[in-house]
Amino acid sequence: MSSNLYPSFGILLVDDEASFLRSFSLMLESQAGINHLYQCQDSRDVMQTIAREPIGLVLLDLTMPHLSGEALLRQIVEQHPEIGVIVVSGLNQLETAVHCMRLGAHDYFIKTTEESRLLDGIQRAIRMQEMRLENLEMRRRFLSDTLDRPEIFADIVTQDKGMRSVFQYLEVISASSQPVLISGESGTGKEAIARAIHALSGRSGPMVSVNVAGLDDGIFADTLFGHKRGAFTGADKARAGMIDQASGGTLLLDEIGDLSLASQIKLLRLLQEGEYYPLGSDRPKRIHARVLVATHHNLERKQRDGSFRKDLYYRLCTHQVELPPLRQRQGDLPLLLDYFLAEAAEELGRNKPTVPKELPTLLRHYTFPGNIRELRALCFDALSRHQGGVLSMEVFRRVIGRDTATTDPTAESDAPLFAADRPLPSLQEVADLLVAEAMKRAQGNQSLASRLLGISQPALSKRLKKSQSS
Repeated sequence: MSSNLYPSFGILLVDDEASFLRSFSLMLESQAGINHLYQCQDSRDVMQTIAREPIGLVLLDLTMPHLSGEALLRQIVEQHPEIGVIVVSGLNQLETAVHCMRLGAHDYFIKTTEESRLLDGIQRAIRMQEMRLENLEMRRRFLSDTLDRPEIFADIVTQDKGMRSVFQYLEVISASSQPVLISGESGTGKEAIARAIHALSGRSGPMVSVNVAGLDDGIFADTLFGHKRGAFTGADKARAGMIDQASGGTLLLDEIGDLSLASQIKLLRLLQEGEYYPLGSDRPKRIHARVLVATHHNLERKQRDGSFRKDLYYRLCTHQVELPPLRQRQGDLPLLLDYFLAEAAEELGRNKPTVPKELPTLLRHYTFPGNIRELRALCFDALSRHQGGVLSMEVFRRVIGRDTATTDPTAESDAPLFAADRPLPSLQEVADLLVAEAMKRAQGNQSLASRLLGISQPALSKRLKKSQSS
């Protein structure tokens, strides 16, 4: 079975008219990209089909021979309450519609209803069913604390519990067709997470990445949608856009927070309607790729200040992944050091050096504004300067010293350091507290503690001896 079926669960069409089943199926696939379809012309076979196939939604006619739609509705609701049922009937009677809803139908439509209304109702039911399945799966995974496909995350070096929760969440949403918003500081591994989502989805097409930062509206449209020959001056031949190139796969739009407002409108329409127009064409094309977006911006704040459309923000945040910065993953530092030094040694054709035991402790006091990408660069730089034996910490000390020198102690909080209704401590008491905290952070290493305090190691040793003797 194709891995690009939408939705992930089957939709069963039940009607005694073969011609209606054919036209209905064609409409669902061409107008909404819904292709995970099953057909049943004999109402007596419906329950067997449901038992045999992964059905999540039934589109049910009412007036049929042998077994009526109302009788089937009662059976489905009683035996398979997890399956949604939409009645699509030729009966335009309010009493019948209300009766079906009371029996448990999700919605009721008339066959002559305009296509857009019917499709909207079906897509709403699909989204609700997807959310129900995701919630059930998420509960199961978090309670069991398991990963079904840990090999997908083998290239993401971590033992952090927060990252493991992210992996579990990705497994849950992998089958969904909805967009995923991946946010996090620069260098936290957003593209690696996007590759994991693509691998988990099992889609047969490729993953295509586009950095949209700095693209004006015209270039954005041409890059994504492509153009027909003669669409504009210089368009000597037709060109497929990135959406076409990602057909059957995944499209990643990186730095989405920098997209212009005009381009945001185009992206919103693409996500809402599932179709787009190549430049110079008056015939719409359907998108057959899942859309992922990534940003280091806080989109919630940007939509509040008006630089990001609210409707687009709410469309994108159906599934959200927030990656923690490296400073919140301190337990991963030894693993990442070992991994990047081994990678650097292989690339530079050198032996992997011994890591001084003080280095992970030293790095725990660095904010890592560039996160994992910065740590990798530091490891490569340190190894390129390495002469043999134990790895020198000079490269790391220089960066951490520069970070300490430029840190604004008032930047993180406006709260007062001392309570207004309490007496101020003496200078000696403050000094003792600072020394004790530095030794705690340095895990008893006087060399590291002295660097944190900005004093020499002999001076720190003298203070410690004085404190112990008093």
